[in-house]
Amino acid sequence: MKEIMDPMPAGEATEKDNFANRKLIRPTLARTENHGNHAPGNHGPAPVQVHMGDRRERMERMERTDRIDRHDRSDRPERSMGMGGGGGKKPAPPEQTNAESFYYQKQMQTRTPMVIVLRDGEEVHGVIEWYDRNCIKVNRESGGPNLMIYKPAIKYMYKEGENQR
Repeated sequence: MKEIMDPMPAGEATEKDNFANRKLIRPTLARTENHGNHAPGNHGPAPVQVHMGDRRERMERMERTDRIDRHDRSDRPERSMGMGGGGGKKPAPPEQTNAESFYYQKQMQTRTPMVIVLRDGEEVHGVIEWYDRNCIKVNRESGGPNLMIYKPAIKYMYKEGENQR
C-alpha cells in the first residue's frame, strides 16, 4: 500500500500536521432521514472518525472481508433466471431482423434489374415489383410474362451486371 500523504521535510512545524489530520476527521452526526432501508429508529452504525493511523487497519480489514465475500459467493447455488432476473444471460435475438425486407424495399424503390436463380438452376431476369412473406413478384422487362416466385424455390439472387467477369 502506498501512503497518499505528500512527503514533507522533517524540519517543518507540526502545525501543518495537525491541520492535515483535521481535514480527515468527519463529524458524527445523527441521521434523521429514513430511505426505507432500515426499521424506524434504527439508523445503522454511527459514522467512524478516521485518522491516518487507522487507514492501514481499515484497508487490511476491507481486503479480508472482500476475500471472505468472494469465498462465500462461490458456495452459493446458482440463481434462477425468472422474471425478476437481474442479468447474466443475454436475451435471445429477435426472430425477424427485417434485413430481407430492407433489401427488397431498396431494390423495389430503385427498380434495380435482378437475376433470380432458382433451385433447379433456371435464371429469371427482371425487377421486383412487390413481395410478401411467401413469394415475390418479378416484372420481366425482356417481354416475358410477369412471374410470382415462391421464396423456397429461390436458390439466390443478385443485381444484374454484378456477376460479370
